[in-house]
Amino acid sequence: MTQTNKPLRILVVDDTVVYRKIVSDVLAELPDVEVVGSAHNGKSALIKIKSLQPDLLTLDIEMPEMNGLEVLQFLQKEAPGVGAIMLSTLTQQGGAMTMRALDLGAFDFIPKPQSGTMAENKEAVKSALAPMLKAFSRSREIRQRLSTMTPRTEKVAPVLRPQWRPPAKENEAVVHRPGSSSIVAIGISTGGPNALSQMLPRLPADIGIPIVIVQHMPPLFTQSLANSLNNKCSIAVREATNGEALMPNVAYVAPGGKQMKIVAGGDGTQRVLKITDDPPENNCRPSVDYLFRSVADHYVGRATGVIMTGMGSDGTAGLKIMKRNGAYVIAQDEASCVVFGMPKEPIESGIVDVVAPLDRIAAEILKTISFSARMAIKEQAKG
Repeated sequence: MTQTNKPLRILVVDDTVVYRKIVSDVLAELPDVEVVGSAHNGKSALIKIKSLQPDLLTLDIEMPEMNGLEVLQFLQKEAPGVGAIMLSTLTQQGGAMTMRALDLGAFDFIPKPQSGTMAENKEAVKSALAPMLKAFSRSREIRQRLSTMTPRTEKVAPVLRPQWRPPAKENEAVVHRPGSSSIVAIGISTGGPNALSQMLPRLPADIGIPIVIVQHMPPLFTQSLANSLNNKCSIAVREATNGEALMPNVAYVAPGGKQMKIVAGGDGTQRVLKITDDPPENNCRPSVDYLFRSVADHYVGRATGVIMTGMGSDGTAGLKIMKRNGAYVIAQDEASCVVFGMPKEPIESGIVDVVAPLDRIAAEILKTISFSARMAIKEQAKG
C-alpha cells in the first residue's frame, strides 16, 4: 500500500483465544494495517462488521453459533465490499469447508499451525499472512482503478492479443502449429479454486487430451480441491498419484506439499506422472516452473501452457522454456484475476500468444488442441 492510502482495517474472528491473540499480534507488527477489533464467533462478527466497518476479516471456519461459511454468506448479501481470509484446519473436513469458503468469495486461506511453540506458530502465521495482505491490497486497488475507467459502449473482442516481440534466434527452433497441442498445463495460485471452478466446467468431457494443474496449496487441500472440481466438471478431475499414466479427458492436480513432473514411461512413448519430494522452487511446492519444464521436455511443439491468477512469478521461467520448445501460451487478463501477479511477467516479456478473460480461457484452450482430439469431440457431438 502507498503512504497516501488508509491502513487496511481488519477484524479478527476466531473462537479460540490463542488464535485471536496470534493473529492480532501478527497484524500489529505489519505496516499499513489496523486491527479494529476481534470477535469470538460469527454472530458477534456480524454486529462488529456493521459498527467497525472493516475492509477485511481474518475468519475462522469452524465456530459455534455461526460458522465462517455463514459469515461469508452474509458478506455476499449485505457487505460485498468486505474481504475475508480464512484460517483453516489441516484436516480433510477442513479442506472441504475451505473449498466451500472460496466458492463463497473468500480471498484466500492460511492453514492453522498444528504444533509448535507460540512463537513458532506466530511466525508461521506471519509468513503466510503478510504477503496475502499485500496481494489483497493490490487486488483492491486494481478493482477500484478498473471500476473508475470509462466503460466502452461498443462490443469489444473478448480476447486481447499483445504485440509480439520475436525471441532470440536460438529460441526459434520450434514453432507451435495451430491445433497441435496434446496436453494442457495450468499454473495458478491465489484466486485459483474459484477461477478453475468457472473455467474447467467449460471444457467438454471428450476433450481428448490430459490436463495437468499446479495450484499452490498445502497437503490435504489439493485433494479437497480435486474432489470439488470433479463434481462440477464434465472431465474427470483428481489429485495426481505417483506413477500413473496420463490419460485423455482427465485433469490431474499436483498434490500439496509435493512436486509433480512428467516423465517417460517404460515403453518410451507413454507419459507418466512422477510425484517427488524435491525442494521448493520460488518458495512453492508444488511449483509451476517444476511442472512446466517437464512439459516442455516431453511435448515439444504440442503443448498449451496456461498461466492464471496468483501471487508471485512462479511459472514464468517454465513458460519461457515451453515457448522455446514450441508451446502455445495463454494468460488470464488483469481485470478477471484476483491477483495479477503470475500472468503479468509472461505477458510483459512477450511470450504470451493470447491474453483472455476468465470466461474465454476454455474457448482459447480448445482452439489449440490436437486434430485427433477435435475429431473425437465432433464424433461425440454427432452421436
